[in-house]
Amino acid sequence: MSLDAIEIESAALLVIDMQNGFLHENGTLGVSGVDVGRLKTIVGPTKALVEKFQAAGVPVIWTVQEHFAVDASRARKKLAAHTARRKQVSCLAGSWDAAIVDELKDLAAKQPTFVLRKHRFGAFHETRLEILLRQLGVTTLFVTGTTTNACVETSIREAYLRDYDVVAVTDCISGVNAAWEETAQKVWAQYFCVLAGSSDVSAWVDAKLAPRIVSFAHMLLQVADIEASKRFYADLVGFTPRVAKPLPDGRPFVPFVQGLALTSGGAGARQIDHMAFQVKDVRALAARLEAAGVTFFQPLHDGIYGLTIYVADPDGTKVEFFEPGVTL
Repeated sequence: MSLDAIEIESAALLVIDMQNGFLHENGTLGVSGVDVGRLKTIVGPTKALVEKFQAAGVPVIWTVQEHFAVDASRARKKLAAHTARRKQVSCLAGSWDAAIVDELKDLAAKQPTFVLRKHRFGAFHETRLEILLRQLGVTTLFVTGTTTNACVETSIREAYLRDYDVVAVTDCISGVNAAWEETAQKVWAQYFCVLAGSSDVSAWVDAKLAPRIVSFAHMLLQVADIEASKRFYADLVGFTPRVAKPLPDGRPFVPFVQGLALTSGGAGARQIDHMAFQVKDVRALAARLEAAGVTFFQPLHDGIYGLTIYVADPDGTKVEFFEPGVTL
């Protein structure tokens, strides 16, 4: 499935439990007889993907599993917990076992507030992950980490049940058993998320950072009688007016929430004054259009909505491209 529908502004990378206890030969899983060599294969591609997201300014959120030598809640259980299957309790609070592996710890340290501690499998369970995602405006999670059938799968299910779009980055997720992992991915793909390799995700980041159209913004119509047109669109058709100042050239400007705007033009004038689009990286787009010999009505300038250019399409129609929050 294509990742094109996902906007980079809505995304975050979730890195689950990349800790010594799970990935180092001297960690809890290693000393308990688990093949950590298989688990460690994800460290390299995960590191590269973290660097890619951080360089792009996309949030990278880390979880670290943390246990206590005495856990009164778990001690109430009558049946053995999963920790009883290991030689020791993994990732005791404050221990080397609980630390993020050396290859990744400096990357996690770049944004300490994005490192979340959890005491059970799920990244959402009684942590501050959900409020953090809401504050960041995140609706899509790219999921990486260990281990496939425990913390990763639990977190994927939690995210899906909260209506996040979820992408499992397959070569950045590892588990203790290849057969379990294969079955897990089949279930995920059927019910919970999209599967993608890190190379595809990296290419998606590059594509989303390239100069591109983000959304249609508005179309400005020149009309002979602006009050009559305003009554038609607002009172008869049901468009919702927005409060706005006149245009820089002094003409009236009547914009609507639905993307249409009106100004005066007189009979016989070109009806479409211009079309406007929000873009990513208007400076790079301006350079590309200039190199192609496109005619500019106005070069880069601080417009109403942000850094703006006006150019002519092949038929001479004026097209506005702007980038909000950016100034000359």
